[in-house]
Amino acid sequence: MEIIVAPNAGLCYGVKRALNLVRKIRRQRTGAVTTLGDLIHNPGVIQELKSQGIGSAETPEEIPEGTVIIRSHGVSPEVYDILERRRLDVVDATCPIVHRIQKRIAALARRNIEIILVGDREHPEIRGLVGHSRGKALVLDTEESATLLPIAKKRAALAQSTLDLSLFKKIVAEILERTAELSAFNTICQFTQARQKSTSELARRVEALFIVGGRLSSNTAKLYHISRRILPRTHFIESAAEIRPEMLEGVERIGISGGASTPPEAIDKVVRTIRAGLEPNPRMEKNVPCPK
Repeated sequence: MEIIVAPNAGLCYGVKRALNLVRKIRRQRTGAVTTLGDLIHNPGVIQELKSQGIGSAETPEEIPEGTVIIRSHGVSPEVYDILERRRLDVVDATCPIVHRIQKRIAALARRNIEIILVGDREHPEIRGLVGHSRGKALVLDTEESATLLPIAKKRAALAQSTLDLSLFKKIVAEILERTAELSAFNTICQFTQARQKSTSELARRVEALFIVGGRLSSNTAKLYHISRRILPRTHFIESAAEIRPEMLEGVERIGISGGASTPPEAIDKVVRTIRAGLEPNPRMEKNVPCPK
């Protein structure tokens, strides 16, 4: 049995940066350290942070004192104002890629251009981006929703940084049919695009593929759907403990990929579980060549 781990699987730059920052702050400061929302959508990592004395709160009002960490998804300007009024010590771990999208949206809003955000309206990144648009951005998440747009002279379209690129292209095509002048900005993170490409390529090479990551992780769910469109025998698991023997029946080549919030040790454990528990005579493990 051959096990192939996709390149670019696991933690992205923005999440690594946020994790390193919050751990550094915890070592340096003796008071309370709290993230505004779970730092990443991975239950194992959240438990690890809690064991280190790093708490999590859903709203600024739940944080009475100490240091608050803005997670990589970013927040709206209104949230920064609330934190300042509460006199909390703010450490901003917003992903630089998300920060650039925020700045672009704010600039478009100042020019009174109609802004369309393509993404999950309930995702924290999108909620923050809408705030930076001064509440002017319209959020679309399906091709069907784009077909309901009225005709307009000028619009700008941007994407959630972890969006499925193929979905963004389809929605932009629908918007273009209803807009005389459309500025479309591919704001999907390059790491996300590379991960999506390598996962889809891997799905074409293997007989079964495991996507490893938290159930609440938007980008991990997108990887699952991208792979499953190509390979029906794709499994979405949070940890190696979810692997069952029947998932591997009759399979000679297995692929593994993981979302931006999946730590490397979680992927390694999936590999070890398959090799040690389900494969008496493992042949090899290797990486797929990086996409050009």
